[in-house]
Amino acid sequence: QWVYNILEKKAEADRIVHENPDPSNGFVLVPDLKWNQNQLDDLYLIALVHRRELKSLRDLTAEHLPLLRNVLQEGKEAIVKRFGVPGSQLRIYLHYQPSYHHLHVHFTALGYDAPGSSVERAHLLADVIDNLAMDSMYYQKRALTFPLRADEPLFKKFQEAGKV
Repeated sequence: QWVYNILEKKAEADRIVHENPDPSNGFVLVPDLKWNQNQLDDLYLIALVHRRELKSLRDLTAEHLPLLRNVLQEGKEAIVKRFGVPGSQLRIYLHYQPSYHHLHVHFTALGYDAPGSSVERAHLLADVIDNLAMDSMYYQKRALTFPLRADEPLFKKFQEAGKV
């Protein structure tokens, strides 16, 4: 609901850094709640796409390339304009598994060791775009490895199914 409140401007409308209102290829860029916006060393923003049917990396196909390219290009432009941080100094990625199931993209300062920015969980947006350009069904077919903590409900489900 938090995501939908932002997209519908019922909450945090004053925090929006950039919006592309296109319902198919648009998104809202907001500072992550973990970032206090006082320094750039731990810059952290989230792009929330307008398309509600997109839950995670697994839903993406070549059809979504215009959306993903918009997020990449416009997100970098908005961040350099507002905060003076160039795209070359950003890590731009998606999580798999995501912490919430509405497609979103993380923008963090390159030097900031953000939670979940390691290779086991983060998929660089530029790589996602390249993979989908080569094979539209890449993320439906590819095995994706991801870490789970022992206290996570999904880990317990794997245990119950005898997969761990």
